[in-house]
Amino acid sequence: MPKQHEPASMDAMRIDKWLWAARFFKTRSIAKAAIEGGKVHHNNERVKVSRDVRVGMQLTIQQGFEKKTVLVKALSAVRGGAPIAQQLYEETAESIEKRELQASQRKLHNLARPDHRPSKKDRRDINRFKQENTQSWTFHEE
Repeated sequence: MPKQHEPASMDAMRIDKWLWAARFFKTRSIAKAAIEGGKVHHNNERVKVSRDVRVGMQLTIQQGFEKKTVLVKALSAVRGGAPIAQQLYEETAESIEKRELQASQRKLHNLARPDHRPSKKDRRDINRFKQENTQSWTFHEE
């Protein structure tokens, strides 16, 4: 019987259980919901919850904004700590590069936002500006 903190040597296991053990999702039910929602792919095809995952498979997993492409290195039926979970998979270089690029683009996009909410005086000035510069269009029927 394998120790609790070592990856088990098995042939295949359910993909929802592996995603939970590899710490992609906090619970198996969340992993199941993500799979059913089309967030997990193998060979560019959606997978089913009961799909068996094997060592060497390449999976694409979407979590929020991030989309990771990982190679399954080991299987484990138990959920260990993060360092143990990271031994179960390896993210591809293209995936890391793509995620970093998207993260930097999101950061640049957020720079256009103001640093703080407008104060009461700022809001009054904005409203006054809008009232002075709004043209009211009225249609007259003849």
